[in-house]
Amino acid sequence: MNDTRIERDTMGEMRVPADALYGASTQRAVLNFPISGYRFGRPFLRALGLIKYAAAAVNEQLGRLKPELAGAIRDAAREVADGRHDEHFVVDVFQTGSGTSTNMNANEVIATRAGQLLGTAGDERRVHPNDHVNLGQSSNDVIPTAMHVALTLMLRDGLRPALSRLQESLRHKAREFDDIIKIGRTHLMDATPIRLGQEFSGYARQVAQADARLAVAGDELRELPIGGTAVGTGINTHPEFAGRVCAVLAHEVGVEFQEATDHFAAQHAKDAVVAFSGALRGLAVTLTKIANDIRWLGSGPRCGLGELRLPATQPGSSIMPGKVNPVIPEAVLQVCAQVMGHDAAVTSAAALLGNLDLHTGMPVMTHNLLEAVRLLTNVCGVFVERCLDGLAADRERCETLVEQSLAMCTSLVPLIGYDRAAELAKEAHRTGRTIRELALEKKLADPARLAAALDAAAMTRPQTDQW
Repeated sequence: MNDTRIERDTMGEMRVPADALYGASTQRAVLNFPISGYRFGRPFLRALGLIKYAAAAVNEQLGRLKPELAGAIRDAAREVADGRHDEHFVVDVFQTGSGTSTNMNANEVIATRAGQLLGTAGDERRVHPNDHVNLGQSSNDVIPTAMHVALTLMLRDGLRPALSRLQESLRHKAREFDDIIKIGRTHLMDATPIRLGQEFSGYARQVAQADARLAVAGDELRELPIGGTAVGTGINTHPEFAGRVCAVLAHEVGVEFQEATDHFAAQHAKDAVVAFSGALRGLAVTLTKIANDIRWLGSGPRCGLGELRLPATQPGSSIMPGKVNPVIPEAVLQVCAQVMGHDAAVTSAAALLGNLDLHTGMPVMTHNLLEAVRLLTNVCGVFVERCLDGLAADRERCETLVEQSLAMCTSLVPLIGYDRAAELAKEAHRTGRTIRELALEKKLADPARLAAALDAAAMTRPQTDQW
């Protein structure tokens, strides 16, 4: 067969595509795990390449790899980190729980490519995937380290900047809408007035707090399991290997990584990523509240609440002409539902697959965490650009609903007492009249005091007197 070649590993011969950079171990995994079609994406492969680059550099420093060999491995690993060989990473996400198949995929690709760079591919001097590329490492510490590095970089370079932009957009709307008085709603029922800007200031604060929680959870990911090798003991690696690899990675990406304080906790359990996943779930809950509120406040345009005008982005119906739907908030809500599902998968894997001296749920946890971060990053950008920045308020609609609200009677309680105010609300509801009309007609107080008491703007802040 001209389109394949024979490769060998400790289990024997395997036919591998002729142009593949990977070898027998990877091909066995391809055959063993034809499950989902999901592959590890660019952020993870970048992290994996950087780890192999750092390992080769440190092994050269420690005298464990000859300079020429280490240089070729570094160059090949850099190509992997830069995305030049992504098509050769072919192992399904659902595989051995340690991620050994993906680690060997990386080892084989880098070994083959390093051999090509040395001009030695195919002879007895070829670079060995285990003895050279994987020197001082195990899948058991490489894969969780790659997970931590990838998530840290995605958080720093993607999600947190997106959240910063989201906060600023919400703060801008809070300032823009600050003088618009609208009716508050509790239990989905009319309540006392609130400024639209106050609602949006609450949304901005929610996002800021979610961001702060993510930052705290992300800090734990800067502790890297590398150096623990098989079970956390560090067998077959140099005592300085882990610290030096962390230093190289820190130099490469500008993050202060450090060796895990306890390698047994780092490899036997996945508490740090569970906490990070929980913070992502918390952000999804925050975004659900905001997107749902905006969707409801924009409902209508004539028969709903109609206090907000959402940007029209596309026709909303294939059967109802002129209908425009809140498609962007709906997309946000769907992403949030998916992220909550990702968290459930991460939590389940963490609880069920962390047995004894190795956690065997790393591939599925990695896949779900990286996907959750990617989706949240992208949808925050869409939410800002296609909804929030173009959001407008219907001031007249807000004012009309405030005047019609039965909850306006609340500010009369200091004047007439709770029971009389309740009777007034019941009569207004029964007759269809406003609280103001009835209060003036019944002469419950002089007109000036009633006007002051029923000033909707004054109701949106604490009062210094009781009328």
